[in-house]
Amino acid sequence: MAIQSTIMLNNGTVIPQVGLGVFQTPDGETTANAVEAALTAGYRHVDTAMIYGNERSVGEGIRRSGVPRGDMFLTTKLWNDDIRARRGKAAFEESLERLGVDYVDLYLIHWPADGWQQAWDDLQEIYASGRAKAIGVSNFQQHHIEELSKNSDVTPAVDQIESSPQFDNQELIDFLATKGIATEAWSPLGGTGGNLLSDPTLAKIGAKYGKSPAQVVIRWHIQRGVIVLPKSTHAERIRQNFDVFDFVLSDADMAAVSALNTGKRNGADPDNFDF
Repeated sequence: MAIQSTIMLNNGTVIPQVGLGVFQTPDGETTANAVEAALTAGYRHVDTAMIYGNERSVGEGIRRSGVPRGDMFLTTKLWNDDIRARRGKAAFEESLERLGVDYVDLYLIHWPADGWQQAWDDLQEIYASGRAKAIGVSNFQQHHIEELSKNSDVTPAVDQIESSPQFDNQELIDFLATKGIATEAWSPLGGTGGNLLSDPTLAKIGAKYGKSPAQVVIRWHIQRGVIVLPKSTHAERIRQNFDVFDFVLSDADMAAVSALNTGKRNGADPDNFDF
């Protein structure tokens, strides 16, 4: 197969398939430096959110990098408190101000919190204004997507969901594909509480290709057609996570990685969360 580095979303927007995630990356120099390092290393996709508390630092890292705004893809998200308070449009303006930009490439509903239907109406208005080049959702299950589809003419461009070899979420990914919705994976390397990257299967596969377990997992996501958002604050690890376009996992190795699936989430259940 051809090595793919971008995906065309359902509205024609092109998204780089590997992006830097900044969840739990502290505000200030740590985040600014990570974003600058990623963009310097060749990344053109950064994913943040209001609740991460680091939008200002993401914006600072973008400016330091010298990469033109039009050459990169920037995502942020609408948090649950703002969804419940019906502050979708106001919260979006606040995110733009913190980021120091006049548009984002993708704006997401972060979780299906009470009131998400109204929030989706707000996102459609933002999309129509051109200040979000695409809109989507995060942590939406099949039933959420089905409800949205019945009440909206705009199909989400993406659904950002938990997916890793330990919890591949493949059934939902397959459903999203039937709707023309791209999948983004958060905690793609198994999350901070797991020991995925010490798995001997990944070490053995990596040795065949001269790659690390993390690079094998990122490549596995890419070959599944998933947009993957690994996070790191270390410049060398950031570079390594992007060095995944010069090899292709065999079908047998793809199956071996998939066989690590346990069906158990590392993160919260979108049908039962309390935040």
